Amino acid sequence: MTSFHPDFRSFLRALEKHGELKRVSVEVDPELEITEIASRMVREEGPALLFEKVKGSPFPLAINFFGNARRIEIALGRTPREAGEELVRMAHALNPPRLRGLWKSRRTIRRLLAAHATKCRRGPCQEVVTEPALDRLPVLKCWPKDGGRFITFGLVLTRHPVTGIRNVGLYRLQVFSPSLTGMHWQIERGGGFHYEEAEKRDQPLPAAIVIGTDPYLMMASVAPLPEDMDEVAFSGFLRGRPMDMVKTAALPGFDVPANADFILEGEIPPQERQLEGPFGDHLGHYSLAAPFPVFHVRKMTHRKNAVYPAAIVGKPPQEDRYLGDALQEMFIPLIKLLRPEVADLWAYYEVGFHNLLVVSVNQRYVKESMKTALGILGEGQLSLTKCLVLVDHHVNVRDFHAVLHAIRQNMDVSEDVAILPGVPLDTLDFTSYTMNLGSKLIIDATRRHGSALPKRPPAGDVFDLDLKRKYPEILGWRCWDGTLLVVQTAKEGRALLEKLVRDKSLEGVKIAAVVSPDVNIENRESMMWGLFNRFDCARDVIFSGTHLTGPVARYAGTMGIDATHKPGYPEPVEMSQGIIELVNRRWNEYGIR
Repeated sequence: MTSFHPDFRSFLRALEKHGELKRVSVEVDPELEITEIASRMVREEGPALLFEKVKGSPFPLAINFFGNARRIEIALGRTPREAGEELVRMAHALNPPRLRGLWKSRRTIRRLLAAHATKCRRGPCQEVVTEPALDRLPVLKCWPKDGGRFITFGLVLTRHPVTGIRNVGLYRLQVFSPSLTGMHWQIERGGGFHYEEAEKRDQPLPAAIVIGTDPYLMMASVAPLPEDMDEVAFSGFLRGRPMDMVKTAALPGFDVPANADFILEGEIPPQERQLEGPFGDHLGHYSLAAPFPVFHVRKMTHRKNAVYPAAIVGKPPQEDRYLGDALQEMFIPLIKLLRPEVADLWAYYEVGFHNLLVVSVNQRYVKESMKTALGILGEGQLSLTKCLVLVDHHVNVRDFHAVLHAIRQNMDVSEDVAILPGVPLDTLDFTSYTMNLGSKLIIDATRRHGSALPKRPPAGDVFDLDLKRKYPEILGWRCWDGTLLVVQTAKEGRALLEKLVRDKSLEGVKIAAVVSPDVNIENRESMMWGLFNRFDCARDVIFSGTHLTGPVARYAGTMGIDATHKPGYPEPVEMSQGIIELVNRRWNEYGIR
């Protein structure tokens, strides 16, 4: 598949041509109604949507345009894995550079040369120049208890105050007024590092918000690139030709994508904060309100017929599933190049990606798997991983059942479990009660080096146990793959968990977990969401036995996880019943099916 999309509208036309986009011609409300419609489309694997009439705005709104694997391929003109393999071929050709290798990689080299952006005197993004008027944009209120309306697909372009290195990142922006938004910097994000340096110098940080551009820069803005790699340059590699850039209307020395639909130009002052949130985020809970920097819009420019892009995050599945999976496929070949012992790796969308990463390893010496885990936990955005499971090279890391089987066969908690307290964690993780700080869990489920046999015989299954009768506080239970016992309760989870891990009849179970009643323990997606998003590794993981060997904790028996919804946790995201009923009534009006 070959394609080139010079701007956002071109990409949308391509989706429509391939039957991947539907137009909605009736008026819809950006407050909650669009969220409910779009969420249903993702769950039903439906099309991207172009809402032509959005209440309160003259601009149409597009959503779910990255909402399946085919749309990603239409955007890239190839599969994400093919793009990643192209990067690896280029790396091999250049290290060391050989004429034959360069010739074989000539197409890739041409893409590399396209990383250099071109400067234009004029651009469509400046067809209309106005004073700030964010109230004219079809900005969404995504979930009922959100703190307001949020720009959800705004690419924030900044430059380092000292080096001038450019960064483009996707950060949510709460709209406070027609000329003011929040700036939700998250940990391990380039724009946040730029602001930190500017604030040290007591300087405002100039910034431009790009809303609506070609799919290559959109994808580059969320790609896990090295800190100082320019996303505009990387988008040139994906695009196969340079990006056209034009000078901003009000920011001296600043260039922005000439093909953009909207540009917001302004600055982020030092030491100025405003309460931002709550916001229903990709962990399926509301991130709580907290003070964040603010962005003052000084000038707004846009195309004459601009289209506003938006995205919804919340309980899985949402559109970010497909974008996240695509970026994994793209960068896995590079990670394997940097770490030869890695056979494959996969982060699970069901838990917001950061909360569970599985890595398969070709072990060349004893416990090389653990060395690999510690190295990965020091790599860029992978450092935000909360739970990391290691398996042998032949295990399919994308198959959660296969991963559980490896844990069942190989995990011995006395030597294969490590808990790391007091380490950096995703800003959106709420389980440690301290923003950006938490703990991590490593499970080594590989066989012993040099052995074709599991470390221990497979554990026995849980047969015919009437746990609900034995423990009246249990509402329901299921043992997944004879390995993971998930128990549902409305009571205090820790007390029940301590009973379970010491129950002799459950000794065959490797992991016992307690979850809350809102988790569907029969559905893998819901079970994983409710389990991995709701526990702090250092505080909520216990064992049948624990003792100290010097300063080192040694574990024994069954591992227990208290993943109940605890006091202080934010509420899970749910749509209001009134909006659900409204969309039910209007469904045929939308003309989607």
